[in-house]
Order: sequence, then C-alpha cells, then structure tokens
Amino acid sequence: MKKFRRLVIGGIESKVLTLILISILVIVGVFLASMLTQSKMLSDLTEETNDRQITSMTRTTAAVIDTVIVENMDRLTVQRAEGIDEMFRNLAIRVQMAGEYAGKLLSHPDMVPRAEWNRPDAAHDGEMFVKVLLAEGLEESAVADRLGLIANMSDMMVSLCSAFGSDNLFFTLPEGATLMADMVPGNWINEDGSYVAYNAPDRYWYRRAVDAGELVFSDVEFDHRTGDLCVTCAMPVYGEDGELLGVAGADLYLNDMQQSVEESADNGGLLAVVNQSGHVIFSPAEKGVFRVMNSAEADDLRESEDLALAALVRDAMRGKTGVRLVPLKSGNYYMIGVPMETVGWTLIAAYSEEDAAAPVRQLRQDYRDIQAEAVGAYRSKSAQGRMLMWGLLVVLLAAVVTGAVVLGRRIVKPLNTITARIAELSETNLEFKMEDAFRTGDEVEELAQSFAAISHKTVGYLDTVRRVTAEKERIGAELSLATQIQAAMLPHIVPAFPDREDFDVIGSMDPAKEVGGDFYDYFLVDDDHLCVVIADVSGKGVPAALFMMASKIILQSVAMLGGSPGEILTKTNEAICSSNEAQMFVTVWVGILELSTGKLTCSNAGHEYPMFKKPGGKFEMYKDRHGFVIGGMDGMKYREYELTLEPGAKLFVYTDGVPEATDDRQEMFGTDRMTEALNSDPEAAPMDVLKNVRRAVDAFVREAEQFDDLTMLCLEYKGPAAGGTKKKDA
Repeated sequence: MKKFRRLVIGGIESKVLTLILISILVIVGVFLASMLTQSKMLSDLTEETNDRQITSMTRTTAAVIDTVIVENMDRLTVQRAEGIDEMFRNLAIRVQMAGEYAGKLLSHPDMVPRAEWNRPDAAHDGEMFVKVLLAEGLEESAVADRLGLIANMSDMMVSLCSAFGSDNLFFTLPEGATLMADMVPGNWINEDGSYVAYNAPDRYWYRRAVDAGELVFSDVEFDHRTGDLCVTCAMPVYGEDGELLGVAGADLYLNDMQQSVEESADNGGLLAVVNQSGHVIFSPAEKGVFRVMNSAEADDLRESEDLALAALVRDAMRGKTGVRLVPLKSGNYYMIGVPMETVGWTLIAAYSEEDAAAPVRQLRQDYRDIQAEAVGAYRSKSAQGRMLMWGLLVVLLAAVVTGAVVLGRRIVKPLNTITARIAELSETNLEFKMEDAFRTGDEVEELAQSFAAISHKTVGYLDTVRRVTAEKERIGAELSLATQIQAAMLPHIVPAFPDREDFDVIGSMDPAKEVGGDFYDYFLVDDDHLCVVIADVSGKGVPAALFMMASKIILQSVAMLGGSPGEILTKTNEAICSSNEAQMFVTVWVGILELSTGKLTCSNAGHEYPMFKKPGGKFEMYKDRHGFVIGGMDGMKYREYELTLEPGAKLFVYTDGVPEATDDRQEMFGTDRMTEALNSDPEAAPMDVLKNVRRAVDAFVREAEQFDDLTMLCLEYKGPAAGGTKKKDA
C-alpha cells in the first residue's frame, strides 16, 4: 500500500473509490437490464397464459368425454342393469328350487310322510310364516292328502326366503289350494275372523305359466293383498306322465326400483325400463317418448318415429349398446341401453347434450377469467419493475454522495472490533452480540448481524434440543398411557362370560401405532341376547383412537337401549353425523345372537364380509349386503339379514388390517390365506382360532412393518343344551 497525501493507495479507501466509479457505470447497465427484464416478464406472462389456456381446454374436454359420456353412463348403467337382473335371476332360482322339490314330493306320494299345515294366523305377522290358502268353495278335506305332501316344503320355503331376503314363496295345486310363506299372514284374515279366499288358478301368473309350460315372469302388476307394484315369477310342475301337479311362484316388489328410477332425474339424467314389448314401464318423465302409459295406449319404442331411438332400443334388447347421440324432439341426448336377460327387459340411460355441454361453457368462462387475471398480473409486475428501478437509482446515487474516505474508515474499524469479539468467545461465552460500533448501515453491519444471528440461533438451538428432548419423553409417556386406556376399553377378560356355557367369545386388537382406530365389543343386552360388534375407523394414530372411543361409547349406549342391528346402526350414524366436524367415518358390523334359538340378526355398514362355520364344516365367507359407512352421510337406513346358528357353529369377523397385511414385496395376505388359516383347525376354540390367524399373518409378513391395525373376533355358539348361566354353589 502507498499513501498519496491522505489517500491510501491499494487500501480499502481506494478500493471504495474504484467501486464508486464502477457503480456509476453500472447505473446505465442496470437501467437497460431493467427494461430488458420488463420486456421478458411480459413475454413470459404471455407464454404462461397461453399454456394455462391450453391446459384448461384439454382438462375440461377430457372431463366431458370421460366422465359424462363414457365413465358415468357406461359403467353406472351396466351396474344398475346387472343389479336389477340379479334380483330377477335370484327370484327364478328360488321358484325353480321350490318347484323341483314340490314335483319330487307329488310324484312319489307313497314314499313321503304327510306333514301338518297351518291356516293364516295374525299372531305371526312380522315373521316368515307358512300357511294354506284355499280357493272359494274348496274344502280342506278335498285336498288334505296332497296338502300333507307339499307341507313338507315349509322349512325349505322359509329357508329360501331368509337366505335370499325374499318377501314370499308359494306353491299352488290345480284344485286351488296354495301353500304360501310370507310375513303378513294377518292379511289373509277377514274382519269377521274368516279366511280370505284365494283363487290362485284364476290369477294371471298361474294361467300364463300353465299356457307357456315353462318358467315365466308376469307383467308389472299390483299385488293382490298389499297393493304394491310387483312382478311374479311362476313355473308349472308336471309329473312323469305329463300331468300338471301345480305351479310354484314368488313375488318381487319393485318399490325400490321405481324409487331409483324416479330419483334418476335429480342429476340431469334419466333412467327408463322398457319391457319385452318395447313399452316404457318405469320412468321419471311425465311427457315425451319415455312417459309411462298403460299397455293398451303405450307406444312400442322399437317402432318409434324417432328412428335413432328405435334403433337403439332394438339393439339394446339384443345386447349392450355403446353411448350414442340420439336426436329427439325435445333435444339431443346421449343414450346407452343394457339388456336384463333374465326378465327380458332393457334399461335405457339418457343424458341431455345441453347438460353435457356445461363443461364447455365453463371452459369459456375460465378462458375469460384467465385473460382478466393475466392483464392484472402484467400491470402489477410492471409497477413492481418501475419501483425496483427507481430504488436501485436512489441507492446508487446515495452511495456516490457518501465519501470514499469516510466509508472506508467506517468499514475498517468495525471489522477489527468484530475480529476481537469473535476471539473472546468460549464455552462459557457462546453468544456474539451486536454493539453500537457495528451499526454502520452497510455490509459490515450485516456481517455483524449475521454473526450475532448465528450465535443467537446456536444458543437457541441448544435450548430447543433440551426442550424437544423433554417434550418427546413426555409425549412418549402420554402415548403409553393412551395405549393402556384404549386397551382397557376393549373386552379383555378371559373367559369373557365365565358363568355362561352356551357360547364362547373372544377378540383381539393389535394397533399399527401406539393407539389404533379399530375396536371390537361383545356384551349381553339381556340374558338371552348377545351383541357382537367390530369396527374400523378411518385414519390412524391419536385422531382415529379418539374417534374410535367416541364411536364405541355411542354404539354400545344405543345397543343397550334395545333395538335391532339395523336400528342400532341407524341411530349411531345419526349421533355421529350430528357432530362430525372432522368428517371421519367408521365401518361397522353388528350382530345380535338370540342364545335360546341360535338366530343371529346382522347388519353391515361398509365392513368386511364375515366368515361362518357350520357344525362339522369349514369357515366360509358370507357376502352380505353392505350399507354405507357410519358418519359418512346423515339419514342413512341400514338393512338387516338373519342366519340360524346351530350348536357348534362359529363366527369370525375382522378388520381390513388382516387381509391387507403386506409383506416386504408389497403382496397382501388376502382373504384366501385368511380362510386357509381359519380352516387349518376349524374345530379349535375361539382363542386358538385367533392365534392361528395371527400366526399365519406373522409368518407371511415376516419383518415387514405393520401397516394397519389387526383386529379379530371369534364367537362359538354351543346352543341352549350346553346350559345358560352356571348354577352358583350354594
């Protein structure tokens, strides 16, 4: 370094002077760069706007094609048609089974004992009851012997109705005597106590079956006693010599189908059911080609003046069509037709082209909104650019005014002080603090502030480490206590009911985390009714555990008030939905076992299928009908079904953590392996059944981390003969 008068050549002061000169030259460059940057911002904004426009058009167009035309109409229409067709197919199976059994009984009268029968009895309303109905003027004595033969069908008819959820099943002799199973025997008794005469051979379904000589379905008609819309399936039964032995039949009530079709118009679409004659028999339309009219006035859609519609109906009766655009007088409609082969009907789904074009209209609105947003963004960015340019000019001009010598001296002295303070730091003095000498208003102050901030953060970090360590230990202790509390809420006493010998029940729950969202429960509603519950809350960890505890308390409280499983789920859903701000839900399977008879009444709210084992048999999956999850939607009603457990029968219910247990190859355990584990020792006690399944799961997943809660419950019904409550020693 050299001194020239008071200026040190080569020192900081001279370097500051050089910096100022360079800065003056940079001002012009910054101004030009600012202009170029502003121009590039405008170019980038235009390009970004174009990209967003293209993306929006592509996304919306794809949504119109995939969602409205392909996915919704094709998939949902096929599902609805298959669901309706399955109802008719199951109805035909029940009638065929009843007819074949009746044929065997009537074809070999000498080999069949005569069974007793009953007349209608209002005391049995609400339960499946088999009784005899007679045509007007027909005496019991005239058909007593043949009634004794077909009365052997009583248990089979009740079983078929219970298994398929059927409302009735009947068999009529040619003389006019009918053996019928239904749940409203009181409807067949007059006010004066006499029995209602039922002239079955005069009914349309009977005559049509005899005329056809094979299984047939009637047209839609009103039920003889209830007045509800229904379809009757009937099959004539003949002896070996071709003689008519009778006609088997059953009714299928169409109230749910009619309601579903009526509600289809709520979302802008339309569902219509067309019979084999081309007549519309169900539709929400009150006018137009899809309105419902009586058969004498109804138009055959296959001969419609709307040629495209007529072609679609004809094609749909032969097989499923694709989605077509069909022009009608009221506008253009996307339509698809799916046949229901069992009954010969066809389901037509229609969606207005105008409603389908709604996404296109939305696209135009999005385009306008994007344009307006782009204009606003450009104006905002332009203003920011101008402010940045003026700010840079002000800062540079202020730097020129500041003397190089003063600025150099202010830099050197604070730097020396900073170096000294850093050298003084030690284990007992960890923090570098700001001093007035460092507040120079330039990079030196920023350097000092950086040292001070780093020093302060280091001290704070050490304090944070100490606090986090203590907090982690506290949370660990609380989670351990929460695990103990949750475990204590579940039934854990073995045996669960030591004073009962007519059943054995046990459950287990292994949470994936410290606390879980699954739960199970079993408790006596009264001395003759055992309630069994298993559930799976959405999510995991503490939120799921809290929701699980609330759900368990609500469900058990509702169950102890009495009521069927369906009513229990309905009331529990109402209670949870009323304050479910977290929008969580829970799947539940609940069953109530009548211990004196073995009758098990069940209801399923979106839970896994239960596994049943008959005495001496193996565990098999029972695919019951699921309702919606608890907490998912207010106002839900839950259906029930009944099973009869014989002594020695077992029930196994579980959550999805069992079949979805995953090994290190991401392969699931699955229901097949679960069934194999259950049947490795099907006669084992309930506790051993749970151990067998858990042992199989552990062997499958090996070292893989448990993904979900593993919850299982096993019930063995030993029957009333095993004894109810043990007698206490005197």
